[in-house]
Amino acid sequence: MRWRRGLHRVWQWLEVRALIEHGRELELMHRAMGFATLALVTLAPLLIVVAAADPLALGGFASWLTDGMGLSGKSAHEITDVISPPHSVIGTTSVWGGVLLAVFGVAFGGSVQNAYERIWGLTSGPWHRVWRQATWLVVLTGYLYQEVATKTELYGGQRISLSAVSGVLFFWWGQRFLLGGQVHWRSLLPGAVATVVGLAGLRAFSYLVFTPLIVTNALSYGAVGTVLVVESWLIGVGFVTYGGALFGRWFCEHHWMPSHDDRADGTNRRSGDEEEPD
Repeated sequence: MRWRRGLHRVWQWLEVRALIEHGRELELMHRAMGFATLALVTLAPLLIVVAAADPLALGGFASWLTDGMGLSGKSAHEITDVISPPHSVIGTTSVWGGVLLAVFGVAFGGSVQNAYERIWGLTSGPWHRVWRQATWLVVLTGYLYQEVATKTELYGGQRISLSAVSGVLFFWWGQRFLLGGQVHWRSLLPGAVATVVGLAGLRAFSYLVFTPLIVTNALSYGAVGTVLVVESWLIGVGFVTYGGALFGRWFCEHHWMPSHDDRADGTNRRSGDEEEPD
């Protein structure tokens, strides 16, 4: 019976139940599915156009996607066959179409901002802070671009180190920026680290599971089967992105700085932060 009591004490110390309850309150899986849908409908078309205009000719959006999913060989070719060739995309996109794609991309940024606000228990910002969502979208595009650009320049530990550092910096800054500086920097760091660790795990899972699954689905269902696998991967990305931020708040509350005034309680202004004018 001692080991049971020991496990119970460990469970109480970890406060895992609180993390699970926060996930339920946030409807984490539901939000992850919304993330995947918006990413496929609003963000992917914009990134396709941006990748098509790439002056370094890094392979277009298909290369971006296969690199993010950790695919290679036949599975990567199946993804490439579904994505439109770069030249045909850039040649048929009008200025007005590009503006609409940017607007839809900003809507995706707004969805991520709303999720972060819910995670930290903050009220939604006014509509005219949409410039934050637009800026975040531009930085996100740059972050994804450098991830692909370093694929052929760096190998092994060098690329892993660069991806880890740039990922932590992006998700650390992204939360702070979208939340309008309402949460202290040090409270956001654990969530950024957890997100990058989760994405690394998702990449390994994608390599082991989605690589053969894409080939099988392509043979059974054609292009639709490939898109379903990509959508499943995007659900995983959304789950990790929001789950990482949620883990960061939970970690700060229960294990890192529970006695500090700037802990992530979502109700008080953090010390050292100034309220941003509307």
